[in-house]
Amino acid sequence: MRVLLKSEEYEKVLPRLAAEVIEKENIDKLAIVGIRRRGDYLGIRLKKLIEEKVNVNLPIGAIDINLYRDDLSSLSEFPEIKETDIPFDITGKSVLLVDDVLYTGRTIRAALNALFEYGRPQRVSLLVLMDRFGRELPISANYIGLALNVPKEQYVSVRIKELEGEDVILLKDRS
Repeated sequence: MRVLLKSEEYEKVLPRLAAEVIEKENIDKLAIVGIRRRGDYLGIRLKKLIEEKVNVNLPIGAIDINLYRDDLSSLSEFPEIKETDIPFDITGKSVLLVDDVLYTGRTIRAALNALFEYGRPQRVSLLVLMDRFGRELPISANYIGLALNVPKEQYVSVRIKELEGEDVILLKDRS
């Protein structure tokens, strides 16, 4: 096991990502949608960081992608479905989709399918805390906290204080 990002580094990465979003996005049309399980918590943190710098109230939501996965039947006989909560119309918005790790691209494909059930955004940008490479689909992130080419034999474990009590990204062997 190897630590890729410590708690104090989270405190630098997230504000940097928020500053990049402020610089490149149309804040007046921006809405944040986090992919459940960790992307929604990261989205809440980014919303707060952006609102501290720019005097706006950003709409925020969370999306569950389980029903949109292409591997749903292989995950479990009864997959856990979490609530999608997008309490605003995304039509015409510049949606910042937030997730913890970008790997094959399949989660993002599922998230895009789910997102379009709620309207037609003007633009969708992707922000990920970590890009581990290994794409199976032609998907890339607009904003990346940490990029590292991780071998298939290893996996990335993102822990966040809201769920696990600490902010850390670990690299582990699959065995």
